[in-house]
Amino acid sequence: MKLYFSPGACSLSPHIAMYEAGLNFEAIMAPTKTHKLPDGSDFYAVNPLGYVPFLALDDGRTLHEGPAIVQYIADQAPDKHLAPAAGSFERYKLQEWLNLISTELHKGFSPLFTPNMPEEAKTMAKERLVSRLKWVDGELAGKQYLMGDQFTVADGYLFVVTNWGQYVGVDVAPFANLVAYRARVGARPAVIAAMKAEGLIK
Repeated sequence: MKLYFSPGACSLSPHIAMYEAGLNFEAIMAPTKTHKLPDGSDFYAVNPLGYVPFLALDDGRTLHEGPAIVQYIADQAPDKHLAPAAGSFERYKLQEWLNLISTELHKGFSPLFTPNMPEEAKTMAKERLVSRLKWVDGELAGKQYLMGDQFTVADGYLFVVTNWGQYVGVDVAPFANLVAYRARVGARPAVIAAMKAEGLIK
């Protein structure tokens, strides 16, 4: 398998999942700014959408959306319990979290990374993000992870997305449950390994 990523982007989520699952894979950097692969070729030739993450299987099949990719990774290593069993109610709860992180948080950060976005729009985006993060903080009360005591692929995704706050002025410090949660997730060996592989930490 080949996982195309850009350092610190949402592709860090499946990168973490790969390490958590213990799978063999090749990580290929596809910077979001240049879209040039390490061999000098154009990433658009691999993924016409031009964004990461992008997963290419050995048989030629591909996946290009983070929530789908991390579930696929989880299902390749069921003994790691990175996702509840397919068809179970808990699996739908996992998908609920992945969808919320994708649409309400991940996309909520997009205006803050967009050059020339009017300040008024950025202010509105921040206010909406803070309201969503406050709700997530409440959901984490008394829990180790989003689904309870078991780490899942949704946790890797939430960790990555909330990591962006420091770059765009969205402070998570007021949310004690979220801060403690981020520390727990950030201390996991697989998270550290993925972040080191992307050059985010030493």
